[in-house]
Amino acid sequence: MAQGKAVPKIAVGPQGDAGWACDAVRAGGGEVVDASEAQGLVWTDFDSTAQLVETLAHNPGITWVQVPFSGVETYMPYIDETRTWTSAKGVFGGAVAELALGLLLGGMRHIAGYAREQQWTEDHGRTLFGARVTILGAGGIAQSLISMLKPFNCHITVVRNREGGVPGADVVLTTSRLHEALLRADAVLMAIALTPLTHGIMGKAEFELMQSHAWIVNVGRGKQIVTDDLVWALETGEIGGAALDVTDPEPLPTGHPLWSLPNCIITPHVGNTAEMVPPLLALRIAENVRRFAAGEQLIGIVDRTVGY
Repeated sequence: MAQGKAVPKIAVGPQGDAGWACDAVRAGGGEVVDASEAQGLVWTDFDSTAQLVETLAHNPGITWVQVPFSGVETYMPYIDETRTWTSAKGVFGGAVAELALGLLLGGMRHIAGYAREQQWTEDHGRTLFGARVTILGAGGIAQSLISMLKPFNCHITVVRNREGGVPGADVVLTTSRLHEALLRADAVLMAIALTPLTHGIMGKAEFELMQSHAWIVNVGRGKQIVTDDLVWALETGEIGGAALDVTDPEPLPTGHPLWSLPNCIITPHVGNTAEMVPPLLALRIAENVRRFAAGEQLIGIVDRTVGY
């Protein structure tokens, strides 16, 4: 890392013309340079993994890489000990949690169902007040959700991959006790990173444990739910409903059974949108550039051993 008061040289990719990101680098005390001169690289594109890998291969002087989102499963094959990688984990927690809460209310209160009707219908729905909510994950999204659920006086169980408390949670369980956390839940909110351990973590066996009125909301990754098992659970009434901002496959093909199920709400992976990214991510970039210059620990360092 850069030491002392030296101005860190930071490249912005893939095109180098993301003005907001360049401004963030300068706000953190850095100088925007070409990748060939850079010590650090701020990557702003969500879909150009191959170009990022090529950029790093041709510029060995880059020792730090900042990527624009929380999930880093796409990059894991390329992350090694030669560079420090930082993700955007925690940056979009509030925005994604906001969507998750909206999806949950839309399902439990049958708002989405009413919206599909073209006539006055019978009343449906359950209240979130006093509900038992299980959250899978203990990161920024989960912590924001806990705060947002406080006014509803929910009983909150958090399921995480290791022992340890979570502020605001009534119960904290490890992933090995997931089934216990599903039994009495009125709602299950998924806000976890995709790793080999969380791939397919919700399938038929898990849906069979859930209450018949319970809703599941997924703002994590689509591959964490076994899609065919979810279709079965929704079609048979094994669970009350599902609200999905992520799917497997993604994008969800036209004509897929999930689109036509009345107890399924789907949004097109919009937990954070193009309008939200620059102002939220810019703050993280600026702070990490400042820390990089000072030789301090960066925020959001990717841990290869856990996959995020």
